[in-house]
Amino acid sequence: MAQVIVRNIEEDVKAGLKARAREHGWSMEEEVRQILRRAVSAQGRARPKLGSRIAARFTGAGLTEPLPELHGQAVQPMDFGT
Repeated sequence: MAQVIVRNIEEDVKAGLKARAREHGWSMEEEVRQILRRAVSAQGRARPKLGSRIAARFTGAGLTEPLPELHGQAVQPMDFGT
């Protein structure tokens, strides 16, 4: 296995890593390995675009028609009837 040395880590970052490791019940070194594994594996996945993520969040909320796109339209202030 390869070794990586990271120098000049801020004290608050080190303390945070130590706290996370304690929560997970493993060493600080293992915590760093877990963080790096997740970061590298997340790079390979294509993350859905924002519109798709918003649509997925509201699936089943009762919308049956697509929402109109508002490209280039001026935003109108809300009228509260006062």
